[in-house]
Formats: sequence, C-alpha cells, structure tokens
Amino acid sequence: LLDPSPLDIEIEDIAHGLARVARWNGQTKGEHAFSVAQHSVLVEAVVGQLWPTTSPADLLGALLHDAPEYVIGDMISPFKTALGVDYRQFEGRLDAAIRLRFGLTPRIADEVRVRVKQADQAAAFYEATRLAGFDIDEALTFFGAPPPGAAPDMTPLSPNDAQALFLARFEALMTEVDAATASNKG
Repeated sequence: LLDPSPLDIEIEDIAHGLARVARWNGQTKGEHAFSVAQHSVLVEAVVGQLWPTTSPADLLGALLHDAPEYVIGDMISPFKTALGVDYRQFEGRLDAAIRLRFGLTPRIADEVRVRVKQADQAAAFYEATRLAGFDIDEALTFFGAPPPGAAPDMTPLSPNDAQALFLARFEALMTEVDAATASNKG
C-alpha cells in the first residue's frame, strides 16, 4: 500500500470497494447508503453534461477521481488536511498507480482536475439536499449552485447494484478510450 504498483490494481476490486464505501459516513436517507461508486458515476455524468466535448480518457479520469477510496475510505477534505502531507502523498501515489493501470497519465491535467472538482461539488450539492438533510441555502453555502436542469436520480443503490453500475460505466468508457486510441493511430 505504501508503494502501489499499477500491476496490483484491478477494476473489480475498485468497484467492489467503492460500492461499499458510504458517502456522508452513511448518514443519508434511503434503504442503502449512497456509495462512492454511485457518486463517481454521478460526477462523471456531470462532467459529460457540462463539457460535452470531454475526451473519453478524461471522462474515465472523472469516473476514477475517488478510486483511491477503495483502499483508504471516504474522508472529508478538511480531515485529510488535518492528517497532514503524508496522507496526501499516499493518496497521490495510489491515484497515480490507478490512473497508469487504466492507460491514463499519472497526474490529471489541471483543466480536467478543475472540471472534476466542479462536478464533484455539484454532486455534493445533490447528495446534501436530497439525501443528507441539508436545506438549499446551506448547500449553496458549502457547495455552490449545481448546473441548470433537472436533478439526477439520487436513489441510493444496493452495494451490488452500485458495483454493477460502476463497472458498466467503466467498461463503456474503456471501449470509447480504446476506439479513440485506435483512430488516433490510424
């Protein structure tokens, strides 16, 4: 874990773990917790909605933006900061290994990182107001306004269904990434 290798990473393990890690520490409405796997699919969808020309590789990066949490769990950003630089370095090494494993650059491009962060904030707004009991004004203060349009379906899925949703989106994006790579070579 301290020196992760891309060769040790399997998407099935990521999907399994993320589907069982609860957002908001499980303090949400619904029969099931809203998982990091379901959150990741939502963030990727928001990136695609806001920036329709986003490449398949960058959409894959958006889907995998919280992938290190399959090992380290979901912690709020202020707590990560309080833990110190060693935690951030570990998370960064794991993220780089995951990105390399699936054919991405080890570090996300700054422009894409900003887009993923904006989509992450929009997802947090929806999660906060639909699942975690925040009122609109409170959520606007913490997360800003979500993109215009209808809110996504926020029904928390069972771990098995969240895992299947994440894997299906991963497979679809990998097919698009492979097709884009092949057309760039040809």
